[in-house]
Amino acid sequence: MDKCIFETDYFKVLARPCGELQTNCYIVINKENGDSLVVDPGVNAADWVLSQVQEPLAILNTHGHYDHVWSNARLKEEWPQTPVVCPYEDAFMVEQDRFMQGQTPCTVDILVGAPEGAQVQAFQSTTENLGRRTLLQWNQLATEFICYPGHTPGTSVIILWHQNQPEERVMFSGDFLFYRAIGRSDFKFSSTPVMKASLKAVMQLEGDMPVYPGHDAFTRLKDEKVFIPRWIATI
Repeated sequence: MDKCIFETDYFKVLARPCGELQTNCYIVINKENGDSLVVDPGVNAADWVLSQVQEPLAILNTHGHYDHVWSNARLKEEWPQTPVVCPYEDAFMVEQDRFMQGQTPCTVDILVGAPEGAQVQAFQSTTENLGRRTLLQWNQLATEFICYPGHTPGTSVIILWHQNQPEERVMFSGDFLFYRAIGRSDFKFSSTPVMKASLKAVMQLEGDMPVYPGHDAFTRLKDEKVFIPRWIATI
């Protein structure tokens, strides 16, 4: 999978699975002017990203696990003016090699959802940030981070659209939702009760859109809502 997976009149999405865990890295490109965004550049993603785009507007992380943020540091070396963007509660996993995998730490430039003056610190998963919405505009490309903790303290989905076609939206779900599956909640900094609360919350999210997860096949929000109650009952 190294191809265009979604396209409208205004933007397109490229995807490629990278590294041993085959973590999906995504590139969003504004067809009008070439502006781009990179989503979850994991292990061995940097060379592919560099071959596809010039300096992007931002590097976006759905959460802080090493296989989703591994190439942040390499890309930041190439593009020092490009901000690294991560949910506030997961930034500590980007700025330190918390899982001892050899990840190169990288400073997070934009702490999504952070209170004014907040400093990077370690968090456990709680429901305090559940459902938090943060809008970030990147010229004509708009993103909304919606926090669904449990897999990690700050796990978020990123909903993206072009301002000229706001009805055409896509979701990058990281390790929260997969095709017929959900993210694990038995890792360090994870929480099963919090994951259950997040799954209940996402059932209330209106509309339908393509869902592009951190691993494996793509899906749609309405299709996954059929299976979410089963996961709530069984995890």
